[in-house]
Amino acid sequence: MDLSFDTNEIAFREELRGWLAANEPGAEPPAGTEEHFDWTRAWQRRLHEGGWVGIDWPREYGGRGAGLTESALFYEELGRAGAPLPAGVLGLLLAGPTLIQWGDEEQKASYLDPILSGEEIWCQGFSEPDAGSDLAALKTRAVREGDEWVVNGQKVWTSSAQHAKWCMLVARTDPDAPRKHQGLTYFLLDMDQPGVTVSPLRQITGEAEFNEVFFDDARVPDANVLGGVGNGWKVAMSTTSSERALSLRSPGRFMATAERLRELCLRSPRGRDPVLRDRVVRALIDVDAYRFHTFQLATRMQEGSPLGPEASASKIFWSEMDVAMHETALALLGAEAELDESWMKPYQFSLAGPIYAGTNEIQRNVVAERVLGLPRK
Repeated sequence: MDLSFDTNEIAFREELRGWLAANEPGAEPPAGTEEHFDWTRAWQRRLHEGGWVGIDWPREYGGRGAGLTESALFYEELGRAGAPLPAGVLGLLLAGPTLIQWGDEEQKASYLDPILSGEEIWCQGFSEPDAGSDLAALKTRAVREGDEWVVNGQKVWTSSAQHAKWCMLVARTDPDAPRKHQGLTYFLLDMDQPGVTVSPLRQITGEAEFNEVFFDDARVPDANVLGGVGNGWKVAMSTTSSERALSLRSPGRFMATAERLRELCLRSPRGRDPVLRDRVVRALIDVDAYRFHTFQLATRMQEGSPLGPEASASKIFWSEMDVAMHETALALLGAEAELDESWMKPYQFSLAGPIYAGTNEIQRNVVAERVLGLPRK
């Protein structure tokens, strides 16, 4: 296995490092505020002007035309520089690739450029109160009326819905389909209309990143069906594959956390505890192993291999590693941990990792059935 980068990848990284050094994002406003969102949106505009969004999007759609390895390097370097993610990251990593794969030319012309610039923010309308990891159990209905669809139902855990102009919505259009994953359709729904209500969900961190979204006779024109009526499951699975591929953006953040943990261990009196020191060393090793695994996965995907069940194993690993690193930090801080928001809030957020993007229980079932060949219950 060759773990080195080629000359193009090295040149990409060095160019990006130089750009980030010359374009610092400025002081970060308090998380969860409108000022913070405006700050990340302004940051995305600067990235767009510099040619640093849509790294692996084709050039004909405004991207950079680079590979997944460069995309992974991009997010790694953002983490290394302490720079934020773009405000429209769900559009860049989920909506955009899905539109490029399934959209007609008119849809691509309408939606892709505003995603890149951050002018229009997207959210993902998949999960429901009774349909989380089991997406096929969703109950939100869409009924055709003339050349429109009337949507009624509820979505939950909808990230960035309070800022979103558009929603990647999966709804049931054929309740009589013989199997529950059939009869679904994927819509591009305008959030700025009567009949759409966004209700924030306050997290343990005190922020309200997630939301409930209620649809009461909301309308979608027939032109905003993506991938064809009744084909929503296939289109949604391509979005879900991209969602699991979001792990490609994680190494930089984890590397920064591991480095902070090492520094905390060196200056903390509890850092002399051999058990805690061992946990810190384990974190550094795990992050490095995960980083190499991520680039290996990116390389395989660039060579044409599909994103298979190993993505589930990857998600289990990084989400549990993230929790473990923050738990180690709190152990090093001791009684001071509750007063240190620089560690306590990220710890609280890390607890969501084993739940979002498909719970780790579901991911373990995927690994058991599709990798180990174990029988289904």
